[in-house]
Order: sequence, then C-alpha cells, then structure tokens
Amino acid sequence: MADSSPPSLDSTSPSSLSSSISSKPTILHLGADVRWNHDLYTKLCQKFNIIRTYSADRETFKRALKDGTWGDFVCMYRPFWNTGGEMGNWDAELIDLLPRSCKLFASAGAGFDWVDTRALASRGIIYCNAASACTESVADATLFLVLSTFRLFGWSSRAAHACDAAQFADAMSNIAAVTHNPNGRVLGIIGLGKIGARVAEKVGVALEMRVLYYDVVRMEVEREKRVGAEWCGSLQELLGRSDCTVLATPFNGVVLLGEREFGWFKEGSRLVNVARGKLVDEEALVRAMESGRVSAVGLDAHAYEPHVNEVLAKRRDVMMLSHCAGASEESHVGFERLGMENLLGWLEKGEAGLVSPVNLQWLNRDT
Repeated sequence: MADSSPPSLDSTSPSSLSSSISSKPTILHLGADVRWNHDLYTKLCQKFNIIRTYSADRETFKRALKDGTWGDFVCMYRPFWNTGGEMGNWDAELIDLLPRSCKLFASAGAGFDWVDTRALASRGIIYCNAASACTESVADATLFLVLSTFRLFGWSSRAAHACDAAQFADAMSNIAAVTHNPNGRVLGIIGLGKIGARVAEKVGVALEMRVLYYDVVRMEVEREKRVGAEWCGSLQELLGRSDCTVLATPFNGVVLLGEREFGWFKEGSRLVNVARGKLVDEEALVRAMESGRVSAVGLDAHAYEPHVNEVLAKRRDVMMLSHCAGASEESHVGFERLGMENLLGWLEKGEAGLVSPVNLQWLNRDT
C-alpha cells in the first residue's frame, strides 16, 4: 500500500496543517499503525485527512490539545487496546480540551471503563467500542474458566508445572473427590449482551448446562429462546439458583458483587469474571471462599490489574488469566475493522451509519 501516513505529533503544527489539509474532515489516529485491514484504511485515507499521535503521554497529549496542534479534527480512531492509550483515563480533564469539532471516538476493545462516555456525550461526542469483534474469543475463554471452576484445572495445571512429583501425585490422587462435571448444572450469566448471549449458546450445547440470566433490561422472548437463556427478575434470584455465575456486564463505577451479594450465592457455587475486575470486591470474595460460600473462581479480570490479589492467586481453587480472554488475532483484526466501519458509516449516514455506539442515550445534540 502506498505510504499515506499523515504528519506525526512532532512534525505537525497549525500552520503546517492548514497548508496540507483539504476540505476533507480530519481524523486523529491514536497509537500504532493499522496492521491488517489495509484496503479499508486506504478507503479511510481517501475520505478523511488522518493525523497521527503515535505514542503520547498524558501531559504531552494535553499540551497538544491546548495548543491546537492537530487542528479541528472531527473524529478519533484507536485501533488497538494496548497502544494509543498512553495518556491514561479519558476523564473530564482530557475531554474538556477536545475541539468543538470533535463528534466521534471509535476505539478498540469491549470495555470502556477507562473513558467517561457520559462526559463525551455531554460534549456531543459519540463513543463507539468494538465488543462484537472479541465475542467469540471471550466466550471460548469463558467456557475454559467455567470448566476450570468445576474441575479445578488450575490446581492440576500448577501441580504439573511445578515439576514436583509430590505435588503431581497429590493432585492426581485427590482432585477427583472435590471436582464435578458441569453438565446438568445451572449457569447464571449477569449481562446478556453479545458476549453473554454467545456464552449461553456455547454452554448450552457444549456443556449441557441450564442457563439463567439477569440484566437491567429483559431481552425479547425470541432472543431468550434463541440463545437458550431463562430470565431472572433479580440479581438475588440468579445468584441463589446458579451453580456457577459469569460476570459479562460493563463496569459503571459501582461494585456489583460485595459482601451482601456473596451472601446470596448458592452454597458452594462458583464465580467467573470475564468483564471488569472492579465489579468484584475481592476482599469480600476471599471471605466468601474461606467460608465455603464460593467453592471455586475463574478470573480473567482483576480489580487492581496488572496487580492481582495475592491471597486468591495462591489458592488452588482459583484459576487466573491475565485479562486476555479476548486476545486473539481474529479479535484484533475485528477491532481495526469495526473502528473504521464506524468512521466511514458516520461520514456517510451520520448516527444511522454507526455500527456500535454506546452512549447515544446521553448524547447532547445541541453542541
């Protein structure tokens, strides 16, 4: 592909922008180069002027916004979750510095706890995520963690990796007495979005589990039937009926499972978190495990990552991953693509052309 790289942070000034930008609207591309969807990126370059930030820490990024370094860009594009976020959380401090021309932020990943989507909406800026791109990967990882909580694969794996005959023999001799098959058991899902629904479909077929769900809004009956999930009218009902509970819901700034909620868990049930770590009070979880209320846990997300709870990490009834449930090449390809599809769709049809907006319900259209 021909080199279409616009000026970088270090080489761009308002005066140089004015001489290089045509009548096309401008996108501020955050982070690394596009790696896979080159044909689509070429189309994006034909429709927009694209300015690059590459790597910019928070203070550098703030200074550039204050100085108007990138001019009046209309959209921001972040194709990867692990690059282009060096400036930290997108809070009011950053959002208030954005030019009034900015109307859309298309970013990789499913979660958006690092960005204040309400604050963006109040400024008239739509935020789009790319959750559907990692749905399959996260759902597969969820099945692995569910299986791990029933079969204690974490214990078995650590014993084998230790290369210690005593640990190996201990696991081989004793694990059967405290593990179970999941088929015929009840899986409760908190959040029946794209990921939750796909988990329900996979679990129902592959593990032959009965699926319950709880969400802030009940899904259409047709969708419930399609994914094989039964509605629970309250979180307390779901937790009290489930043999294993899966967290697959966004984090809205409030702990969802704390001391009170762990008291609602069915005695000896299990927990899997593939959403956000701060949904769970980890100290309360430790106490619930010590009391036997929760018998096993699978965690992809952690409250203080990249640091994990050391007490939980040492337990043989806990399987941990490094927040990589959605990490696959297929997910990355999809993140890139969905971001560009949102940008191109918005340019062509406005809000109607967006693929995955998350904050339209709060959008201030009078700015």
